[in-house]
Amino acid sequence: MSPSDPDARSVEALQVLRQQAEARARGLAASLSVNAETASPEALRQALHELQVHQIELEMQNEELRRMHEELDASRARYFDLYDLAPVGYCTLNEQGLILEANLTAAALLGLTRNDLVSKPISRFIVASDEDVYYLCRRRLVDTGEPQSCELQMRKKDGSTFWAHLAATGARDAMDAPVHRVMLSDISERRTLDEALQTRNQELERARAVADSANRAKSDFLAGMSHELRSPLNSILGFAQLMQAGNPPPSAADEARIGHILQAGWHLLALVNDVLDLAAVESGQLHVAMESVDLPELLSECLAMVEGLAQDKNISVQFLPSQMPPRVLADPTRLRQVILNLLSNAIKYNRPGGTVEVRCHPAPGQRVHFSVRDTGEGLPPEKLAQLFQPFNRLGRETGAEPGTGIGLVIGRRLVELMQGEIGVESTVGVGSEFWFELQQAS
Repeated sequence: MSPSDPDARSVEALQVLRQQAEARARGLAASLSVNAETASPEALRQALHELQVHQIELEMQNEELRRMHEELDASRARYFDLYDLAPVGYCTLNEQGLILEANLTAAALLGLTRNDLVSKPISRFIVASDEDVYYLCRRRLVDTGEPQSCELQMRKKDGSTFWAHLAATGARDAMDAPVHRVMLSDISERRTLDEALQTRNQELERARAVADSANRAKSDFLAGMSHELRSPLNSILGFAQLMQAGNPPPSAADEARIGHILQAGWHLLALVNDVLDLAAVESGQLHVAMESVDLPELLSECLAMVEGLAQDKNISVQFLPSQMPPRVLADPTRLRQVILNLLSNAIKYNRPGGTVEVRCHPAPGQRVHFSVRDTGEGLPPEKLAQLFQPFNRLGRETGAEPGTGIGLVIGRRLVELMQGEIGVESTVGVGSEFWFELQQAS
């Protein structure tokens, strides 16, 4: 407890008042002694009354001074208990860095007694490689006057080391000499965790780099193989079409065989195109050209393109407009690709005689909400979670409907590239509704 503390200042002020009261009392007593023979009885009574009042004041001030001394002693005892038993180490250093005093925690951290610490330079307990860290921290404190902190390794009496957080502030001692108050905390456990985390992050970064490299190699391979497959596929399809349109016309049996060739060829070509798009998506090379798109016109084109498929499957496609916004901000080619994928899926995976409902209406935030609802089997939650995984057809691999399992993956990425959002809701036995939202065009 330094003399500058509030309790100490109160005691000092009370002592000054007491001294002043004693001086007045002595003055009155001396005056009364000198004038006793010549003073009137009334003056003597008045002087005696004043002496009695001053005597009472002195007694009251003595009592208050005693009480404040007791409180000050109790406060000092509490202060030293808190100081010594604090969970962190406290040291007071002079300008030369010598330890003037330390609490029990600081002594325990360094494996010494407090007497062993006094008059020792704190740098003696800092690992040599970190002494510059301490001196730089101390220099900043002296130059700026602002509290400073650093982390460094300190050495105990037995030679073992630990990581410490050192926080220092400037102050004045009882003699108004500049000192440094230093707080020490053992952060060895936290540093160990930090180093382990850093090592783990480095390992993860290396693993990510390896994965990225493998992913790029896979995408490059898929793109290269897809391009290599296109040329022979186009030749096969071209010759099959020539055979189909030949003169004389092919027989019924040959016509059926050529039909199988064309069906398989077109399916394989669609697969190659999807793989190319997927490779572009995963490599980040797929780009969109945003512009204002006439949504009603584009939707009419898409509905016309799936009309034949819907008739073949006996599926009714219904467009239910509701204040349909005229234009959206999108890439027209990629938006057409997304809508066609949703429509063809809703038709292919519907039940016989089912329906497909197409809705389009404004959404909050100047957006357009587009949805395709079917009356198919619906999907349970566990399959919904796998819906946007590449090449995952959710158990329909052996079904009658051809597909690659990557159309929705590409569609989701395309919508995201067009600053939109896509999602799905499904109920088993009722059907599914796929939707996406895009920004309205001004």
